[in-house]
Amino acid sequence: MRGRVNIGVDTASGRLKFRQHAVIMDAAEYTNLKRVEGKHWYYAGKRELVRRWLQKVGLHDSEKTLLDCGAGTGRFAAEMEEHCKVLVLDDHEESLELLREQFSPEQVLALAENGIPLPDESVDYITALDVLEHVEHDGSAVEGFHRVLKTDGIALVTVPAGMALWSDWDVTLHHFRRYSRRELKGIFPDDKWEILYHNYTNILAYPVAWVLRKLRKQKPAGDTQNRMEDRIPAAWLNALLRRIFVGMAFWRIPFPFGLSLILVARKRPVTE
Repeated sequence: MRGRVNIGVDTASGRLKFRQHAVIMDAAEYTNLKRVEGKHWYYAGKRELVRRWLQKVGLHDSEKTLLDCGAGTGRFAAEMEEHCKVLVLDDHEESLELLREQFSPEQVLALAENGIPLPDESVDYITALDVLEHVEHDGSAVEGFHRVLKTDGIALVTVPAGMALWSDWDVTLHHFRRYSRRELKGIFPDDKWEILYHNYTNILAYPVAWVLRKLRKQKPAGDTQNRMEDRIPAAWLNALLRRIFVGMAFWRIPFPFGLSLILVARKRPVTE
């Protein structure tokens, strides 16, 4: 999911309704992402830590089904196919074209008018990696995750953190917001979700990113050349940053800030 999306809830059916804005992610951003996501410490590290968290909370059965929402280029979902059954969901045609090149037709889902085109309680795991910030009514999106997850199913989401880091990067990607820890937890209500882990990530990179993004605000609007996110560092530094990023994403210390947030939640049994 790379464009801005309006989401409402059909209270009669409990299903989501989506309405796509005219504004969508620039095609150039897909080109940039495909170019760097294989090796860049942030993108590769994020996929690694998400995979490890899924395994930590029980993804050991190849018959389980994972739905990757906002699958983008499909890189993460393709890597997960050796661990479980995979479905991919997106609402942007350019992304869907990339996904159809990699996955069978029955695996690729386009967001429908009434939301995720799957039956209630039909998947075991849901991932939404840097997706919710693109959704205007993010709480409604989480309700959609809850509907299609089986009882005791796992939702894992990552989002950009800290409005103090807001920059042209967020504007280019059509983000509605960056999150605080409280804001992210707030869209996973306690009566429906058991929060297994919830913390900031990319803590050590925060001060550098804060300075660079403040400096970048002085550039002309729309100048997205030479962004840190588009460059792969020297091999030794790239490997070190990835190791630190992934390792600290499992610490139980409640960090006060970070570039991103991760939340892992289990769907509670429905009580009458």
